Amino acid sequence: MINNLSAITDKISLFRSLFRGREDVYPRRFENRKTKKSGYAPACGNEWVRGICEKPKIKCLDCQYRRFLPVTDDVIQGHLLGEDNRGNDFVIGVYPMLLDETCFFLAVDFDKSSWKKDAGAFLKTCHQMNLPAVLERSRSGNGAHVWLFFTDAIPASLARKLGSHILTETMEHHPDAGLDSYDRFFPNQDTLPRGGFGNLIALPLQKKARYLNNSMFVDENLIAYEDQWGFLSGIAKIDRKDVESIVELADVKGRTIGVRLDIAEEDNPTPWKLSPSCRQTISIVDNLPEKIDIVIGNEIFIEKAVLSPSLRNRLLRLAAFQNPEFYRAQAMRLPVYEIPRIIGCAHDYPQHIGLPRGCLDEICQLFSDLKITFTISNCWEFSFKY
Repeated sequence: MINNLSAITDKISLFRSLFRGREDVYPRRFENRKTKKSGYAPACGNEWVRGICEKPKIKCLDCQYRRFLPVTDDVIQGHLLGEDNRGNDFVIGVYPMLLDETCFFLAVDFDKSSWKKDAGAFLKTCHQMNLPAVLERSRSGNGAHVWLFFTDAIPASLARKLGSHILTETMEHHPDAGLDSYDRFFPNQDTLPRGGFGNLIALPLQKKARYLNNSMFVDENLIAYEDQWGFLSGIAKIDRKDVESIVELADVKGRTIGVRLDIAEEDNPTPWKLSPSCRQTISIVDNLPEKIDIVIGNEIFIEKAVLSPSLRNRLLRLAAFQNPEFYRAQAMRLPVYEIPRIIGCAHDYPQHIGLPRGCLDEICQLFSDLKITFTISNCWEFSFKY
């Protein structure tokens, strides 16, 4: 078993066995001291070579002289030690999606103000499903990544469906986990962008970040494991057959991000007919209220105190739809960076949830299906009982 005292070669071998992505190219972090701009760019052997490199006038992907550098043991060692062979700061990431549009891991990013709660809820759901997920505090210290590793490379679409199912289950029991966390996956799309690499994720355990107690693996209380390498050596990987079984069952039960699909496919002669998966509803097992008051103003307001987690989650999803811009870009094999897959229109107030007025018919239908008595009142003080 590898631990903190093991040889560096053993640590590098373990590291590369877990955080596997594209090996013909890797992204390196840069920071401009003048502009304070930072980010990641593909590591290139001709970078800034006079007469060859014409950055930023010509982008790396469009450069005929690009010479991307592969991932090697020395590269990984430089990342872990925090500096390259010239003594410069060295931080790298990984492109998760391989050329055949498969991946060896799925990572979920949480970086909003509620990241601690959301990441913890997601991790708890994974463990309840017997999935060996692990939690890493991000490099900035203001977010977290939940990692799941696979024994073999599996289609990115399959890995992302697994993530969507876990998020659905998390939302079912923790409705405060925001809709904006739904699709912050690595990889971020099912297909590789034309001429691109897909999204990247920073690799953990970079030395300078570790000195700040960041980029390290932590328990559910966000306490870093004392022996990071001992912890990594005990991580189990998930078999493809297990992933397929979980996703297949989730699809049958309709438990994969139940939001409306408002995208009419060009080759669909009857776009007004919803697919069976769009019509499926998820059963609610919580205790349901006998009566609910619906107040209509600039939004539809429903008091949170009477709503069970599952019912509240269902209402929030009525106000969510899949972003056609995401799927349009993905179909054209364009980058989908910062294009949300899910757009949520619900608002969370201290004592109420607010939904768009256009959701009223669906809300009434939902309550009717669940045999819940409800009243509707508005600013003119008309009241109706159902």
